[in-house]
Amino acid sequence: MTNNEIAVKGQEYVLNNYGRFPIAPVKGKGSYLWDANGKQYLDFVGGIAVCILGHCHDGLVSALQEQSRQLWHVSNLYWIKSQVDLAEKLASNSGLGKVFFCNSGAEANEAAIKLARKYFYRRKESHRNEIIVFNDSFHGRTLGTLAATGQEKYRLGFAPLPAGFQYADFNNLSSVEQLIDENTCAIMVEPVQGEGGIKPADPDFLRGLRKICDREGILLICDEVQCGMGRTGKLFAYQTYGVVPDIVTMAKGLGGGMPIGAMIASDKAASGFAPGDHACTFGGNPLSTAVGNRVMDIVTGEGFLDRVNDLGKYLTRALQGIKDSRIVSIRGRGLMLGVEFDSDVRELVNICLQKGLLVLGAGNRVLRMVPPLIINETEINQAVSIIKEALKDW
Repeated sequence: MTNNEIAVKGQEYVLNNYGRFPIAPVKGKGSYLWDANGKQYLDFVGGIAVCILGHCHDGLVSALQEQSRQLWHVSNLYWIKSQVDLAEKLASNSGLGKVFFCNSGAEANEAAIKLARKYFYRRKESHRNEIIVFNDSFHGRTLGTLAATGQEKYRLGFAPLPAGFQYADFNNLSSVEQLIDENTCAIMVEPVQGEGGIKPADPDFLRGLRKICDREGILLICDEVQCGMGRTGKLFAYQTYGVVPDIVTMAKGLGGGMPIGAMIASDKAASGFAPGDHACTFGGNPLSTAVGNRVMDIVTGEGFLDRVNDLGKYLTRALQGIKDSRIVSIRGRGLMLGVEFDSDVRELVNICLQKGLLVLGAGNRVLRMVPPLIINETEINQAVSIIKEALKDW
């Protein structure tokens, strides 16, 4: 089937809730994809920051094949060895204590919201049920995580949404202080805002949030669904700030392409949940955690994150070498970078696709690049060359 034939069939049978590009990828290897027409693309989207080891990484393929011949699913009625192993790796590398597994970032954030509220309920402080979140944030598509998301365009049409969220301004501590009261149970923040435009937290801001939470006796939740798993050059983005949250949420890169999410909590915060308080049928299943273990082993291996830091600097310098008056700024951390322009970038994204480079937007004016962490200098040069050519036609 061709791209068009697949698209026509999809329009007939698949719910129309995605604005899709007019290609159908059918094969991937490393940093490249091929569509149904046989055209090759350099992939700087990576399934939206998911395929951190590229497509069909040999180590992940072997982990999945090995596990698929042994056990697929038993549910969390029983102990699952690969789940326990992955939990140990996440807990020991995060500085936190306990892990809950689910299938996606939205589910991980739902778990964090529920845990924060249940923690204070168990402390006989059930009035503490409000969470401070931030404008331009994105935490997911469920009703609860939509309510936590500080972008009206995602919430529009889904009212009434769950109550209990207050919206502060990102990188503005005084706006947070103004919202703190006796009902506040937590502050939830992305160390680097993704959908909001690739905006890193200022160091004093994230450290200030930690100090506020310590002073008020409330919980700090870091949403690292997009910016975690080595994306910023550290395993966890908060580690670049010298801050340890009470709860951190993960997904995307954790499975390298397999659906998996995780919430990691300090022993103190984790005490909010007891058996029956929260669950996930497929969470932490043998297949996803077998692959997750292999991803963790590779990402935490010697020199891997140092290489990500070096590549992030290389890509940043290459982007800075683009001389175009329409560029407003280049920002981000590691291999999570955004180029802000003075106008909407949707057409630029389409031109790049036509020229063989997959990128995407983050907000209206930011060209987002979240390539595989195994990208190399040659591929970076290729991507930047395509962007330069695309800018000529934009």
